Amino acid sequence: MLKLLSNLLGRTPIGWLQLSHNRTRMLAAIFGVAFANVLVFVQLGIIGAFNTSIKMTYKPFIADIIISSSNANTFSDGSSISRRYMYQSLSNPDIEAAAAVYVGLLSWNMPNGKAASMQVYGVPPESMAFIESSLRESMARITLQNTLLIDSKTRGLDKQTLSTLLDSNKSIEMNNIALTLAGTVVIGSGFGADGTLFVSDQTFLRLFPKQEGGTPSHILLKTKSNNNSADKLTSIVTNLRVSLGNDDIQVHSIEERINDDVTYQMTKRPVGVIFGFGVFIGVLVGVVIVYQVLSTDVADHLKEYATFKSMGYENRFFYSVITEQAVLLGCIGFIPGSLLAMLIYALMTMATGLPVSMEWSRMFIVLFGTIIACMISGFIATRRLKSADPAELF
Repeated sequence: MLKLLSNLLGRTPIGWLQLSHNRTRMLAAIFGVAFANVLVFVQLGIIGAFNTSIKMTYKPFIADIIISSSNANTFSDGSSISRRYMYQSLSNPDIEAAAAVYVGLLSWNMPNGKAASMQVYGVPPESMAFIESSLRESMARITLQNTLLIDSKTRGLDKQTLSTLLDSNKSIEMNNIALTLAGTVVIGSGFGADGTLFVSDQTFLRLFPKQEGGTPSHILLKTKSNNNSADKLTSIVTNLRVSLGNDDIQVHSIEERINDDVTYQMTKRPVGVIFGFGVFIGVLVGVVIVYQVLSTDVADHLKEYATFKSMGYENRFFYSVITEQAVLLGCIGFIPGSLLAMLIYALMTMATGLPVSMEWSRMFIVLFGTIIACMISGFIATRRLKSADPAELF
């Protein structure tokens, strides 16, 4: 380590020597940085899972444009809209196909005694072109009335219970309706629901008797294959907004709708705001811990620094030493912090079913942020050193 740092710095690594001189203090500092890293990683991991779960609600569908109620801020909320907008949209020469999608939420008492909130999607059997290709084969099984597909990753649904349901061909009761399990899909649980169910539109209307067939939750549109450019899609969306001309609905490209949904839930919903503050608190804790370590180190070695100062060393030399210590603490502390965070991610995924995973981009951002935070702490810690007068210290 000493030789490596000497080669990198082109001088004796005084910062490393001072850190390693007191091993107990160095370990405490590394633990502090690692702890701050874990705090930030956990908050970012939950935010990442939150974003993924929002996008996951759109994942089963393939569409270019979506028409929703004006008060629908997410895919699962908002009022129903009239089906006539679907027919009006089909009169646009750039629209190739349209599909009405119904979305609802109901609770399910599982055979294993657990309860789960299920996101229910009702899709007309003739609209399979709007279903993601890997799901189409399974979706073909729900054309019969009162059949459903269940998400095999539903939170609380263990493999044995699911296997029993599939093998015994027993009915599942939801909202006092007996349903037959026709197969499974793989979606994953999120923050708004424990799992997902797919049914036909007719079965959906039986499950939700207050929902009217002429008022779906969303209308999905596909443009003609030669209209795939972003500019053309924007032009089609603009034309539809003008032609449909109703303040009760909103028309977006599907990508725009997903981005708006993520922005809304991250900035307006309490969950997103709380985890955003959590990241800030984690960074603040890291800055304070490293500052305490470095300022104590500066205070302990003030006489040595003063000696260097009286020998003619300039302040920038001392800054480089403190910065060296700060960067070393940031890099070394990042290693146990990131490893512990990955372990916590695995435990969180196992316990909650949420898609919490480590990404290389997140690791790079946290490492970069850790080094910057440590350098800021080091800069603050050198203020006393800058004003130190050698004559007053001896």
